[in-house]
Amino acid sequence: MLECFYPDEYLDSAYGIDYAEFYRRGYRGIIFDIDNTLVPHGAPADARARSLFSFLNSLGFVCCLLSNNQRERVDLFNKDIGAFFIEDAHKPSRRGYERAMECMGTTRATTLFVGDQIFTDIYGARRAGLYSILTKPIHPKEEIQIVLKRYLERIVLYFYGRKQRRQAASDAVPRQEDRS
Repeated sequence: MLECFYPDEYLDSAYGIDYAEFYRRGYRGIIFDIDNTLVPHGAPADARARSLFSFLNSLGFVCCLLSNNQRERVDLFNKDIGAFFIEDAHKPSRRGYERAMECMGTTRATTLFVGDQIFTDIYGARRAGLYSILTKPIHPKEEIQIVLKRYLERIVLYFYGRKQRRQAASDAVPRQEDRS
């Protein structure tokens, strides 16, 4: 029941992802959420964000920012990044993710999504058929509507973690045919 909200991976930070490995696996486009995924809410691109996008470009990735914020907010972040972007995306609607892939010239099979919220970012990416990576929020200060959603996210993450632990345990147990 909750599986529609589960990310493919749950990591500490967008800055700790092995992007080179994803490129080797055939991914060519990355869709990013901005606020609390790449920078604290409302902040412009910092040196770390600029360095990340420079690195991604050097690998050959095309990137698109997908935000529910208005154009002014996205412009503030993107002015030093120069990525494609879609503002007022209405996540979790699939349409924004599909428009991002059109901008980047990628497909579902070659596009990766990175964001910090389950009910908008990850749910939308899953609905669009994308590989999704959930990151922990960069900064604890958030708007009240997001703070309230974080309580519900804890429930989803509890069951996600339980499923991951069960999967890891079953993978560790040798099958009968492996023991022969």
